Amino acid sequence: MKKIFLISVLVLSIAATAVFTSSCATQRELSAQKTGAELWAQNCIRCHNIPSPDAYNNDDWETIGLHMKIRANMTSEQVDKIIEFMKTAN
Repeated sequence: MKKIFLISVLVLSIAATAVFTSSCATQRELSAQKTGAELWAQNCIRCHNIPSPDAYNNDDWETIGLHMKIRANMTSEQVDKIIEFMKTAN
């Protein structure tokens, strides 16, 4: 009985991991297709009011991007797109 329970838990764990990792891959693919403006609107609003592109200068946006990459758990590609958008929009 114990073996059946352990095998069931193992199978469920593997299935859950497969679903989770495929979901993450899909989110990364969708995110890769988004523009800097879309990523900016989608990510920045999660925690605070969206800053205006002209609120900071280009050097400030570089620094903010590095900080927010860690805080918002974004990829380098996402941050680069957002920073480029902020620089061109200001």
